[in-house]
Amino acid sequence: MTSSDSPSLARAQAGDWVQLTEAKSHRFFLIRLTPGQTLHTHRGVLKHDDIIGAVWGSQVTTHLGTPFYVLPPTLSDILRETRRRTQIIFPKDIGYILLKLNIGPGSHVIEAGTGSGALTTALAYAVGESGRVYSYERRADMQALARQNLAQWGLEDRVVFHLRDIADGFLERDVPALFLDVPTPEMYIAQARAALRPGGFFGALVPTTNQVSRLLQALEEHGFGFIEVAEILLRYYKPVAERLRPTDRMVAHTGYLIFARPLYMPDGPDAAPPAVDNGS
Repeated sequence: MTSSDSPSLARAQAGDWVQLTEAKSHRFFLIRLTPGQTLHTHRGVLKHDDIIGAVWGSQVTTHLGTPFYVLPPTLSDILRETRRRTQIIFPKDIGYILLKLNIGPGSHVIEAGTGSGALTTALAYAVGESGRVYSYERRADMQALARQNLAQWGLEDRVVFHLRDIADGFLERDVPALFLDVPTPEMYIAQARAALRPGGFFGALVPTTNQVSRLLQALEEHGFGFIEVAEILLRYYKPVAERLRPTDRMVAHTGYLIFARPLYMPDGPDAAPPAVDNGS
């Protein structure tokens, strides 16, 4: 028995999401294996039935003889394929957001707005079956698109969708983490403060420096401390040992990330904010 015939090797099964990557160009297609279905590519046709049962990492060929590798998709691949009507948060930023908000299995987190659901997908993936994402969106059409995107990955049961203007406040209380992806986050810091537990994790993303300045002022006025502002830049290298060098393009500015911690205010929300040196 060859290694490829070994029953112990993991194989793609019906219902699995598969990334089919062309060996030469690295162009890929993301499909859910369905018996009887076919994938039509620029390099020929692939039958799902010929992929079901294939060992992960092995090759399949189109009817024109073009090889594709059968690979399990990463969360980054899934997010890149998100159907969108608005700009989504990039995977390079999402990874850092998950770390800074301390998101993991069992976590509860609020996000606003939902948009096309890219961050919602990542949050739902990270919180696991025992966690919850509370996602706020004002536009019914955007929420419907996000629901569809979550449903195709089987993650919709982990998300509580609210069609609501966050100016009216968040419905949840004592939530450990909250993220704002809205045009004017500084206008909703009081609402965020009311929903977050003291010592929890706040995050936001804005595209311009003047927005950052307004948000910093609002955070300080509402008793947030330990404020951080970051920008994630991603540069790839050509993976050729003989001529290793950066690629001609990089994923540079996509937005500024702001993180802060809501501090305990024993005299109530109208009390003077705690004295924290945020680098002034």
